[in-house]
Amino acid sequence: MSPLGDNAFIIIYNKMKKYYTHVIWDFNGTVLNDMQAGIDSINVMLAARGLPVLSDLSAYRAVFDFPVEDYYRRLGFDFEKEDFKTVLAPLWVSLYEKNSIRAPLFPGVEPLTRALRRIGVKQSILSASHSDMLKQQLAARGALDWFDEIWGTDSIHAYGKAGLAAAWREAHPGEAAVLLGDTVHDDAVAREIGADCILIAAGYHSREKLEGCGAPVVDDLFACAELLLNIIK
Repeated sequence: MSPLGDNAFIIIYNKMKKYYTHVIWDFNGTVLNDMQAGIDSINVMLAARGLPVLSDLSAYRAVFDFPVEDYYRRLGFDFEKEDFKTVLAPLWVSLYEKNSIRAPLFPGVEPLTRALRRIGVKQSILSASHSDMLKQQLAARGALDWFDEIWGTDSIHAYGKAGLAAAWREAHPGEAAVLLGDTVHDDAVAREIGADCILIAAGYHSREKLEGCGAPVVDDLFACAELLLNIIK
């Protein structure tokens, strides 16, 4: 799909503002296109241990999920031999930080966030990633000030973001929110905090897996914008 022009985003979100007051963005797989960095990082670890590597994005999507510890178990890591918290998670982060340097933002993030800022719709990033890493990745891409708030974790272990989302909701009790995400976990988080959810099948979970949630599923952020317009007609 061809990218919508900025004027089209403004039209869509002038209407959206009547329905939603806050957009919550997932980060990895929704804002940052870093799946290849994830594949490259985990494959280094798998190969070093004689475990089968992931051949492509489809294979990665088939096993990736939260909590990340369970994902590691499915890949064959033995926590009796190597502790997840002290060995495996730090190793993955060190590899990911190198591999993700050139990971781009998804097309559509910049014009969509800009349009939202113009009309005063607030935006938060909500992620299971460490908050310091989030800010560094956004700053490196000139995108840190595109968002009003950055909600990340205080650890590198990526247990999920349900508790973080509950804290977000407590801080924003009256906000009518929609969460934009790319995983089944994002849909579950949205439900827990009483937010709508739109799932984007360009990230860590396949369209087939996302469609099992019952939330709207779109191919990219441009289709997401069009869907939001249709929701509020």
